[in-house]
Amino acid sequence: MASVLKKETAFTNIPSTKAKTLRINLNPDIYGTFSEIGAGQETARHFFRAGGASGTIAKAMSAYDKDFSDAIYGIEDDGRYVTQPRLKKMLAHEMNLMEDRISRKSHPDRLFFSYANTVATIDFAKKFKGHGWVGIKFQLDPNQKELDEIILHVRFKQNEARLQQETLGVLGVNLIYGAFYKYDKPKKLLKYLYDHIEKDILEIDMINFSGPNFKNVDNRLMSLELIKNNMTDAVMFGPDGNNLLPAAVLYKKNILALRGSFRPVTKVNMDMFEKSFDIFRKEATVDPDNTIVIFEITLSNLKASGEIDEQDFMDRAELLCSLGHTVLISKFQEYYKLVEYFNNYTKAKIGLTMGVNNLVDIFDEKYYRHLSGGILEAFGKLFFKDLKVYLYPMKDQETGEILTSNSVKVHPRMKELYKFFKYNGKVMDIIDYEPEVLDIFSRKVFEMIANNTPGWEDELPKGIAELIKQKDLFQNKAAALKA
Repeated sequence: MASVLKKETAFTNIPSTKAKTLRINLNPDIYGTFSEIGAGQETARHFFRAGGASGTIAKAMSAYDKDFSDAIYGIEDDGRYVTQPRLKKMLAHEMNLMEDRISRKSHPDRLFFSYANTVATIDFAKKFKGHGWVGIKFQLDPNQKELDEIILHVRFKQNEARLQQETLGVLGVNLIYGAFYKYDKPKKLLKYLYDHIEKDILEIDMINFSGPNFKNVDNRLMSLELIKNNMTDAVMFGPDGNNLLPAAVLYKKNILALRGSFRPVTKVNMDMFEKSFDIFRKEATVDPDNTIVIFEITLSNLKASGEIDEQDFMDRAELLCSLGHTVLISKFQEYYKLVEYFNNYTKAKIGLTMGVNNLVDIFDEKYYRHLSGGILEAFGKLFFKDLKVYLYPMKDQETGEILTSNSVKVHPRMKELYKFFKYNGKVMDIIDYEPEVLDIFSRKVFEMIANNTPGWEDELPKGIAELIKQKDLFQNKAAALKA
């Protein structure tokens, strides 16, 4: 196996950008192409300046003109160029050319790579800050047929195109260096992407690892790392476990969001989803074919029992994905922040499905003391335009009373504000709920699983109990509860 695969021991401190490029340039085996669209050739520039680039760079190009780019990589169906499919085409095309043109007989130890980015920097009016896709396709063994790949999406925060270009160049160096020297530590590789880059100038909101050397990497955990490391405010993954770009999924969509702990997902969660979705898709302004349902878990919920337990998170994700749902992990403890986030990507209808206790919390002033406009400012953002709350009833465990929007008790100072929103149709009761599931609580079911109390299987949707048993889900926490 080539010398590049030696574990990283030479640097205890963060190497400079030049040191990284020089180390790669001086490695006789690493050899690849650079294809950069939209922000100059900032990554390749670092390798040229470091010296010794002739042994590393097979080709560096910027197919900036759209017609020329189309001639090389093909025409996109949607006419857009800053997309993940475009990046994947660039990576595959350049790697194929390399393998076709470079003789393996003459270069048996060469480790090929294809680095690419397609980026839109800040516009002249400074209205759109800019974003881009960055990726690398590479091999760590010259005999490796199935290639490894790392793809990420970034959002720029700087207000000058020149500064964004410089940031992109450093990021590209960090990615290439990490791919070859930190591939065996993907979590650390993720952190090292910010070497010499401040987190407040660049957001990484999606990353996916694939290939034989990443077969044990679960991309949902990598999503969680993005949140934990303050690289982004929200991440999303689909039923297949791969990370999704929230902006692409939510763009111009009608959105119905259901927040919960889903530890585990229960029959009451599914009843809330099914009944509210049935109402939502029948709304006059909602096109069912242009609608997405999001199951959201807040970071504070994941930390409810202390530090984030990755296995506990994965167990919840496993169940939701098995039911075919798209999951959003966010840092938005307050609902109005979640709605603000959705409003960045769509002007269509937004619905929030919640229980009575969640609605009561929304009308609690203590959550908005940090806002200059207090609860009125928060509500101005929460009920912006076409938002509606679909309220699932709650059964009072002492009296047996069914609490709805008509009987919910908010603070006396909030009564008139609550009436205003209710009478203006912003709160709608779910009336065709299943009464027999109102006594189901995730916390109680979890304790039943932990204590092996009979009957917990009956509280869960079809197939979920079998999956929990089959994969021994929640066993770490269950053992802790018993201790």
